[in-house]
Amino acid sequence: QVQPVQSGGGLVQAGGSLRLSCAASGRTFSSYAMGWFRQAPGKEREFVAGISWNGGSTYYGDSVKGRFTISRDNAKNTVYLQMNSLKPEDTAVYYCAADLIKTIPRGSWGQGTQVTVSS
Repeated sequence: QVQPVQSGGGLVQAGGSLRLSCAASGRTFSSYAMGWFRQAPGKEREFVAGISWNGGSTYYGDSVKGRFTISRDNAKNTVYLQMNSLKPEDTAVYYCAADLIKTIPRGSWGQGTQVTVSS
């Protein structure tokens, strides 16, 4: 079982960058695809990005393609989300999730971290 613990996030101006981290406990971290989701107030949770168990495959939601990059370091049991060219509409609570099948998480969720982009 992999339990994600998130860090990063905060307040940034439009056009700026932030990096989120998700450190997962458990010896089987490198066996799982991992992903990021987000939920803005009054909206449904949205898929942001996913990465295969070895980092060889990455995929993104349409709204973040070309701006966000997901990566992982299995030696550190950590997955990252680098967010560039941030927009006010990226404001949301971001969640890390374990054990993705395409865009469907089957494992545990991180605690969530707020990202706020000011205009």
